[in-house]
Amino acid sequence: MGTRSRRVSVKQVRSKLVKWDDLCMEIIDNVTPGEIRKAAKALKDGHLVAFPTETVYGLGADATNEKAVNRIYSVKGRPTDHPLIVHISSINQLGNWATDIPDYAIKLAKEFWPGPMTLILGRSNIAKDFITGSQETIGLRVPNHPVAHKLLKEFETIGGLGIAAPSANRFGQVSATSSVSTFNALGRLLGDKDLILNGGLCSVGIESTIISCVQSLPEILRPGAVTGEMIETVTPLKIYTQSKVRFPGSFINHYSPRARVFLNTSPTPGDGFLALSDVKTPEGAIRLASPKDSDEFAIILYESFRRADEMNIEKICVITPPQKGIGIAIIDRLNKSKYKN
Repeated sequence: MGTRSRRVSVKQVRSKLVKWDDLCMEIIDNVTPGEIRKAAKALKDGHLVAFPTETVYGLGADATNEKAVNRIYSVKGRPTDHPLIVHISSINQLGNWATDIPDYAIKLAKEFWPGPMTLILGRSNIAKDFITGSQETIGLRVPNHPVAHKLLKEFETIGGLGIAAPSANRFGQVSATSSVSTFNALGRLLGDKDLILNGGLCSVGIESTIISCVQSLPEILRPGAVTGEMIETVTPLKIYTQSKVRFPGSFINHYSPRARVFLNTSPTPGDGFLALSDVKTPEGAIRLASPKDSDEFAIILYESFRRADEMNIEKICVITPPQKGIGIAIIDRLNKSKYKN
């Protein structure tokens, strides 16, 4: 089927069994209860399963299996001291992984789980260094996607306690929001017993809000779809300080396409262009998407970056959405993805 560096087509990726030279792995489109059981068993046996959440696709492993978790780091090219988020099925599992849980964290979990929010809490004895990056904290989330929920519940029925799952992409690069993007990012690095579950395009499109809950008030470490205004309807927020906690997405350069990204500058002919639909495309620029609002902007952001790379566009000019609501999180991702001299 060509060389290893060749990217397979969308049509090929959507087939159930994908072959790429000596690679033979499954992408499961029709995620039936039987396929969920198969995926849960694969996790229990130490294999990797990429699965959809409402935010982005995650590359999952049994969070108590050090060898399996180390494969996540290897496949992603992720620094081993960079902590992972553990996905659980419900708030009822919180006590397995965390200790000294403040009342406000329980309130946040009841209000926003399942959903795009990760809580950073003091770790329990089962949260080992290979998950926490040798920190005394653990990141936990209950995703709001039917495939993820069914997988987590089935995994628990066979003795699993949680699924460690960073975004399903190479470290520092653009997160995957579809099974096609997941395969294109990692397919050549996965084994024949690993799986990708297709759950369609992610409905949020950017990573979860990360909230530190290890002090008297919660502190937003990474903005997301659960906004500061939403959090403050439940509990007061700590004024932002430079937290010493390492967390996913904390590197200055992150979420980056191959193309250079520039914010709020005019494109020249041949440059990629991304802006809300009411912003006119400059002459000669290649329109990557025209989202109608900030919510849609978040959904299409990473797929637009991938499209630009597939078209070999060298420069992307982005007109940022309003800096409010999820727009704050979009601008955070754009600032970390942009080209730096």
